[in-house]
Amino acid sequence: MQILVVEDDERIASFLAKGLSAEGYGVSVARDAEEAAAALAMVDDDLSLVLLDLGLPGSDGLALLGKIRSRDTRIPVLIVTARQSTTDKVSGLDAGATDYVTKPFAFDELLARIRAALRNAGQETSTVLTVDDLTFDLVTKRATRAGQTVDLSPKEWALLELFMRNPNQILSRVQILNRVWDYGFDPGSNLVDVYVGYLRRKLNRPGLPPLIHTVRGAGYRLFAR
Repeated sequence: MQILVVEDDERIASFLAKGLSAEGYGVSVARDAEEAAAALAMVDDDLSLVLLDLGLPGSDGLALLGKIRSRDTRIPVLIVTARQSTTDKVSGLDAGATDYVTKPFAFDELLARIRAALRNAGQETSTVLTVDDLTFDLVTKRATRAGQTVDLSPKEWALLELFMRNPNQILSRVQILNRVWDYGFDPGSNLVDVYVGYLRRKLNRPGLPPLIHTVRGAGYRLFAR
């Protein structure tokens, strides 16, 4: 998933880029509206979400938000700004922002808001995820492999959704713990390995290629042909 960070403060932009990259997101950074417009053109088809500062040099962030909304009404745009007044928040949300986060912010909370925005965006376009012969209905929680039902536990639902939203992407144990269990990495825990093992055994079917692969020293990946 690709995130565009529009932020003129170099320190904050670098912090966001490093933190989001560590969580497995692809990140592009724009320092002003002109750079943002160029970045939007380059990653238009792959862009999943925009983090937008309002205090941009040369152009107010709300003007850029209007341009984004004129070309795409569904992509999540999270305003991340030092402007904290109720008037500013109302203006941003009325202009089409998905969410409004004030600085300073807790990074874990920002990640949770990003996950929620991406979740909602995905559910608006489709309630069924599909990767090759694997499908997962986000509403009924019904998974099938080559037309055959796969019975899963609630944590396995969450794990499968994470893999299917990020096909071919290596997900580290830290990322999986953060997104499925919502807590940090414990070097002594094998929780991720155990549940990935459960899920892998349920998804593997005789005569079909394995879907979940271990990437030694890095994590796991759902392989899509």
